[in-house]
Amino acid sequence: ARRAEGVRELPSPRPLQAAGARRPPPPPAPSAPRMAHGLAHLHSAWAVERAVADEESRVVLLRFGHDCDPECVLMDELLLSAKEAVQATCSIYLVDVTEVPDFSQQYELYDPCTLMFFFRGRHLQLELGFGDRYKITWPLGSTRELADVVEAVHRGAQQGRDLIVASRDYSLAYRY
Repeated sequence: ARRAEGVRELPSPRPLQAAGARRPPPPPAPSAPRMAHGLAHLHSAWAVERAVADEESRVVLLRFGHDCDPECVLMDELLLSAKEAVQATCSIYLVDVTEVPDFSQQYELYDPCTLMFFFRGRHLQLELGFGDRYKITWPLGSTRELADVVEAVHRGAQQGRDLIVASRDYSLAYRY
């Protein structure tokens, strides 16, 4: 049979998938930031309050920030890698400040990524060598460094301290 000039043949249709068969998921975009899906996200102020108040024996570590911020993505990866090392003494939760803005003014959450510690419903203050800064707002260097901070916080909290001195003086760490 002759084809008409200028007419293209259409490709043959793909066979239909059987009912119930699932397509494989598309591969992730190579440049998309990865969020730590192995860590619990708190989506409301009530959930944050419950997480902080309900934990009796372990320290609660809250990461406040934006889930897709590059600093938070790095911190989330560090928290995820340290999760098993600190799970006996610390519960880790992520709070996106755009989704839960209730604590931004109370805790002065102006940095892209902030770590804060709580024990039995109260905020624990860390003396990190900066004087008036009682939260971690910079990327920690390693899982071991985070585990050391968590251990010091847990030990101080168990002893009833509200102000805990970190085992390392961070005021000298970022000298230019």
